[in-house]
Amino acid sequence: MAKATRAAFGETLVELVEAGMDIMAVDADLCGSTTTAKLGAAYPDRLVDVGIAEQNMIGVASGLALTGRTVFTGSFAVFGSGRCYEQIRNTVCDSGLNVKVCPTHAGITVGADGATHQMLEDIALMRVLPGMRVLVPADYASAKAAIRLAAQTPGPFYVRLGREPLPEVYGDDFTCELPFANVVREGADISIMACGVEVAHALKAAEELAAEGISAEVVDVMSVKPLDEETIVASAAKCGRVLTVEEHSIYGGMGSAVAELLSEKHPVHVTRLGLTTFGQSGSAAELLAHYGIDADGIAARVREVLKA
Repeated sequence: MAKATRAAFGETLVELVEAGMDIMAVDADLCGSTTTAKLGAAYPDRLVDVGIAEQNMIGVASGLALTGRTVFTGSFAVFGSGRCYEQIRNTVCDSGLNVKVCPTHAGITVGADGATHQMLEDIALMRVLPGMRVLVPADYASAKAAIRLAAQTPGPFYVRLGREPLPEVYGDDFTCELPFANVVREGADISIMACGVEVAHALKAAEELAAEGISAEVVDVMSVKPLDEETIVASAAKCGRVLTVEEHSIYGGMGSAVAELLSEKHPVHVTRLGLTTFGQSGSAAELLAHYGIDADGIAARVREVLKA
């Protein structure tokens, strides 16, 4: 059953409280959309809604973290990482506070809300910050695991969540550790390294390519920072060519992180597939197809790479 990664947020926070963790959430007037409202309904004293004031959201979360709590923040990605970047940088990361920035509605799959709400630069913003860990889960189960991992690991985290329901990639018992990348489909001709929304599309593309005799490996690079260097280098060495795919700008995102790693540890041909412009209004499916990052677009780029 397809479920959005944002659906995992509030549910997992409730589960963490019930497991005995001192969890709190701070949201910026979007508790229903981010699903932190589920925590507020179950434990009203665990949720603070500061209104449309994202900078204050980070300040309040930081203050709560200084009292020993593990604090999660909500909001949409364009506001929850962009509008309060200075506060995340100077208050959360510089002090190494136990604040987990977990905005929803990231990427172009926000859909009809258009370019102003389609955050395509957040991975780049967050991965450059000292001390920040960046996770981009591929489905509901991995989103729950990522949120649990963030809660159980001291210090700043950025967990990128989305609005669009995604197909199942992992089972309910999925767990992960840092760093994390996982070969979800074995192959030999090219390694498609994807994160978030793009993992399911990469798997579908690999099936399409297999019918043509092309063996594509698919690697879920959920942990963009820190990278699972061993898994990524091993896949690149095995296949000899890499295509990175992300619902994000190709500048500074997961693809850049992988290319930087491989240029130092095992140079191979790397092609980055993602966005280079702002988004626009449309359905999630229309936009993924328009920008060439749905399954058909990924398969087409693989064919181009292998012909080069």
